[in-house]
Amino acid sequence: MSLTTKLTYVLPHRLLSSMARSLAYSSNPKISRWLIDTVTAKFGVNLAEAANPDPRSYPTFNQFFTRALKPGARVADPNPRSLLMPADGRISQLGPILDGVIFQAKGQSFTAAQLLGDDAAAEVYRNGLFATVYLSPKDYHRVHMPWTGTLVETVHVPGRLFSVGPAAVNTVPALFARNERLVCHFDTNFGPMVQVMVGALLVSGVETVWSGEEIPAYGDRITRKDYRGKGITLERFAEMARFNYGSTVIVLLPPGVAEFAPGLGAEQAVRLGEALATLR
Repeated sequence: MSLTTKLTYVLPHRLLSSMARSLAYSSNPKISRWLIDTVTAKFGVNLAEAANPDPRSYPTFNQFFTRALKPGARVADPNPRSLLMPADGRISQLGPILDGVIFQAKGQSFTAAQLLGDDAAAEVYRNGLFATVYLSPKDYHRVHMPWTGTLVETVHVPGRLFSVGPAAVNTVPALFARNERLVCHFDTNFGPMVQVMVGALLVSGVETVWSGEEIPAYGDRITRKDYRGKGITLERFAEMARFNYGSTVIVLLPPGVAEFAPGLGAEQAVRLGEALATLR
């Protein structure tokens, strides 16, 4: 286990994330420009893809970090039966949910019930499929819909805020089921689908297109919001949510409805809109 990962066990996660939030939302131009310049240089951010490519025009670092892409920078896979990659980033893992268990890394796993914070909700995904996509600081930080879905419920599950970088994923047990997260349940024409927005160290918030900011405020108990009958339907490829700093999104599909696109595997770089899976 790396020293950084060891430190995350004892660091004040929420205090550090709150401090990061203050910096990210600061309108002080010295702070915002320093953060933007640092991230752009260190991670090689491609501003040519941004709807607004001028880094000096963003009043806060958060507005830069959650920047929109210019039209046509990402396109949906042309196969109408393709479920789409929900975000830019890198596949951490993907595969079958074996008897309710999701593979994290060699020697590490967690259950769908732990991830969702709900045994009954997890049961429909037993022996289904999962895909975990990690968004690095250089990536586009908006998460989109793999398939058209109607929002049923969100569940804010409080927890820790470990880093979700590769070193932590490889060594922290049940990492994604321990971190604070927002579970988004959808109904689709093939059945239920879940997208889980997983928080991380220095992630200062998660926002959805239907409700705005969901994390923070940091909570100490599971919070459910019922959207049944509200008529919130998001189309395939439409924006769903965004991270205010990088993190991870996990997609769960029920058994028998789809198979992964050929060639996908762990550590593979992916882009929003590429084929994730194909409906059977």
